[in-house]
Amino acid sequence: MRFRFAVFTTRAVNATSRRLGRGRGTVAGGRSGLKVDPQLLQHLTASRQVVLVTGTNGKTTTTRLLAVALGAGGATVVSNETGSNMPPGHVAALAGDRRATVAVLEVDEIYLPRVLSATNPAAVVLLNLSRDQLDRTNEVRMVSGHWRAALAAAPHATVVANADDPLVVWAAGAAAQVRWVGAGLRWQLDAVGCPSCEGRIAFDAAGSWACVTGCGFVRPDPSVTMSTGGEATGGEATCGEPTGGESTGGEATGGASATTYYGEWADGRSERIRLLLPGRFNHSNALMAAVAAEAMGIAVADGLAAMADVGEVAGRFTTRLVNGVRTRLMLAKNPAGWSELLDLVGNDDGPIVISINARTADGADPSWLWDVPFERLARRVVVATGDRCRDLSVRLHYAGVAHVMESDPLAAVRIAHDGHDGHDGHDGYDGYDGAKRAERDGGDDADRTDRERVDVIGNYTAFAELLQASVPAPVGT
Repeated sequence: MRFRFAVFTTRAVNATSRRLGRGRGTVAGGRSGLKVDPQLLQHLTASRQVVLVTGTNGKTTTTRLLAVALGAGGATVVSNETGSNMPPGHVAALAGDRRATVAVLEVDEIYLPRVLSATNPAAVVLLNLSRDQLDRTNEVRMVSGHWRAALAAAPHATVVANADDPLVVWAAGAAAQVRWVGAGLRWQLDAVGCPSCEGRIAFDAAGSWACVTGCGFVRPDPSVTMSTGGEATGGEATCGEPTGGESTGGEATGGASATTYYGEWADGRSERIRLLLPGRFNHSNALMAAVAAEAMGIAVADGLAAMADVGEVAGRFTTRLVNGVRTRLMLAKNPAGWSELLDLVGNDDGPIVISINARTADGADPSWLWDVPFERLARRVVVATGDRCRDLSVRLHYAGVAHVMESDPLAAVRIAHDGHDGHDGHDGYDGYDGAKRAERDGGDDADRTDRERVDVIGNYTAFAELLQASVPAPVGT
């Protein structure tokens, strides 16, 4: 009786929240349902196959790709696809679709032990661990230790783990069943301390790593590795230093040529990873999802074929109209995520808006901005915006990036598109206008047409606000 009433409460509160315009109906109902029945998550997953996806970056995308891959096998799949990744969000998604036989749940890093215990998952995907929201999850080795203890208590779960991240390897090392994936680790600065002996981890150019203190903690041999036609990608470390850009997926990113990615299995199999989503990191997510889908009985080729049609995830990488401007929206939340995304966009020539907030969902401490390699944007037209646009402006100044500051994100998008437009007296507009004129004068007509699109990168709440304020872009714009 309590369980049924809790499900009813979850659905009713979520529907009311959506009707009143107070939210998307993905959290409030779950909170109410859990108050009625604290075991609601356990009850809602008792008769389903469950896969959990966690990590600092890539959770939402990997969850979406994995759900699509499992659906290709004919299963009905439910997922918290909006990114509400704590128990209230899980409960809301599961209560909203009681018919689905498979649940793919994105899980916040801190909540993994609790959710793992409640759901008895068939598989767990561990992507990466790095600093995120410094006032909440600043000690990533502690998080890794909590994962390790939880996985040791879940012997029936198959763990799909990134062999290139020492913190992930430490956590997964206690699991009974592990499939190691050489998915790459571009941001290594948070993984240099050995979680086994508190010594030092050293990485080599090929992407391998080991504790140099001598405790024996080393990179495991992966059963599958991502490559670019023969070369593994695990060693492409940035560690905060600038590197060249790349272009993949549905839209080119400047002058760099497209990169082709493959999954290379130790048993000799090779599968090309074809995605509409751009970037090395998204192809890495797809490979992790493909290995997890295979663990759940889906052929790798079938899973990857299903993922190839995914063009956006929760609004990320979509092209929409913001304040009347054709805009590509992207999300980055921490130094590791920014480093990957700046690799993608750094070699473009078009205008870019960067929006930074420091609200509860973002983390109140924006000092991580100093770890982001904004130097890669030196050739782009940049507008700094958001609640913490002044902090960002200072960081861009010391990175040598010509920019202008505008606190209103919608106005910032218009400024990036139009240029000066009478904004006299704003610091940086002279350099901005010069860069804008050079950008508009260079290239052929096709290049200039593409440059009319403004790239926008925001952290969590900044991205959400711009997505909410946007409308679909007409076909052909």
